[in-house]
Amino acid sequence: MKSLAKNILITLLIIFSLALAASLVYQTSSQPKNLNLSTLASDIESGQIKSINVSGNSLTITGVNGQVYQGQKEAESGIVETLKNYGVTPEELAKVNISVASTSGSDFWINVVLPIILPTIVMVFIFYYLLRQTKQGVNQAFNFGRANLRLFTSFKDRITFADVAGLKEVKEEMLEIVDFLKNPKKYLDIGAKIPRGVLLIGPPGSGKTLLARAVAGEANVPFFHISASEFVEMFVGVGAARTRDAFATAKRAAPSILFIDEIDAVGRERGAGLGGGHDEREQTLNQILVEMDGFDRNTQVIVLAATNRPDILDPALLRPGRFDRRIMLDFPDIGEREAILKIHAKGKPLDTDVDFRRVAVRTPGFSGADLANLVNEAAILAVQQGKASISQQNLYDSIEKVLLGPARKSRVIPEKEREITAYHEAGHALVAAGLKNSDPVHKVSIVSRGMAGGYTIKLPLEEHRLTTKSQFLSELAMMMGGYAAEEERFGDITTGASNDLKEASNTARMIVTRFGMSDLGPITFGKTEELLFLGKEITTEKNYSEATAEKIDGEVSGLLTKAHKTARKIVSAHKDVLDKVAKALLEKETLEGEEFYALIKDFDLQPIEA
Repeated sequence: MKSLAKNILITLLIIFSLALAASLVYQTSSQPKNLNLSTLASDIESGQIKSINVSGNSLTITGVNGQVYQGQKEAESGIVETLKNYGVTPEELAKVNISVASTSGSDFWINVVLPIILPTIVMVFIFYYLLRQTKQGVNQAFNFGRANLRLFTSFKDRITFADVAGLKEVKEEMLEIVDFLKNPKKYLDIGAKIPRGVLLIGPPGSGKTLLARAVAGEANVPFFHISASEFVEMFVGVGAARTRDAFATAKRAAPSILFIDEIDAVGRERGAGLGGGHDEREQTLNQILVEMDGFDRNTQVIVLAATNRPDILDPALLRPGRFDRRIMLDFPDIGEREAILKIHAKGKPLDTDVDFRRVAVRTPGFSGADLANLVNEAAILAVQQGKASISQQNLYDSIEKVLLGPARKSRVIPEKEREITAYHEAGHALVAAGLKNSDPVHKVSIVSRGMAGGYTIKLPLEEHRLTTKSQFLSELAMMMGGYAAEEERFGDITTGASNDLKEASNTARMIVTRFGMSDLGPITFGKTEELLFLGKEITTEKNYSEATAEKIDGEVSGLLTKAHKTARKIVSAHKDVLDKVAKALLEKETLEGEEFYALIKDFDLQPIEA
């Protein structure tokens, strides 16, 4: 956009200059009539001339009738002498007002030199501009194979391992990389090879790029960063050329770190059937493999790469000698989440009663990026509310905003729909409280957020990475709680339970086909096939018979039916609890976990098995 505006401005300047030159070169069409000397002499003798103005050799003659003429005198003599030579007497000349104008240097430049010089200058400028544009195009053609490397040597916000919360084992592993870069000689002397490549594997937002920057900050060496997608262009051979340039640049700055983000963009497994065996992406991958093999034993360059799809990478990338080390990053646990929240809260004014531990309890499954966004959203909420510091409630509200979206308090909802929503969410909470293996309820709300008309949040007391069958069955029953509450209270059902039914159906099918938790026995069904160049599931191979498919459908249906019966049983047995919770929601719109359990404690609710 800036280039376009610049070109337009230059074009307008050129047009203006040409117009100015034309106005100086070409005079107006209304030119005075020329009068030669002999005619001038006769007109003076007859008394028809009033005045003569002499400017150099040019004459401006005015008649008694006001008519203006132009003329030229002889260059060697004055106007009086010239007219005497043509027979004009001194008495006749005395009747004519003769004046002489002095000629200045500016008149000479304006009238003589400028009309010649200015067009020449304009034409030279045009040719220079065109030549420069052509030269830039040639330079771009020669630089097309240069990698767009970004060098970070002295960060304004230098990152070290102290700025990375959690990941204790990962940081210990990366400290070895830092030591390789700082003290390579002690490893080479004992015959150890410096690792050539380190692959950081983890879900989005888990801190792969942050960790790479921390390694550069700790080692205090040049850190080159490039995204793998920047290697590949539509022109053949550009990706390989940029790869060579990137590795050559890193070698010249050794000891250094070359960080390739999202390496799966070019590192996908070859032979996927797209573009044959010589498409541009595979050419780039081949060049990366060659460059990593071409490192000398004492080359002090370490290649860091990040991906969240290690399953689709080419095996040649992962063999020893290339990416020697693969470091796994996972979502932070409760202690790490608390530490991450404290890091991102540095420099922000907080209320004295802010407890990050309680926030960490409510954020299982959040990545480091999610937690950073959570603290930022809390600060924005505090500003919108006119506060000078961030409160605990701002942090709680930002959790829901990150998970579900902003609250839609201005949305006009009919009273009947509010009542249905209240009983729906009360049903979820009641069933969760009425099951032994269900997680505790942390919040129930009928405030619309995002696409949800209401929501019930339940969180485990302790984090777990394994899920039992009884926990799955409790989860299914809890999902059916809203559906069962609508049936029990209104004798009808609405579309509000559609997402619950979708999630419950998916969970039930995974219980049967993936986890072997059904009466069909310890076996999985279906084999997922992936098209590697797209990197997502496309088809599922049906490696079982139609008779088995019918049994799977029967098991899934049986699980959902059982979950529905369990939810209906709890709701039917505790209608009074359901009514009380729903009425509290209609009145307050939101119930925190403590308020919810305070409401139901007098009803002696005995949890049952799902």
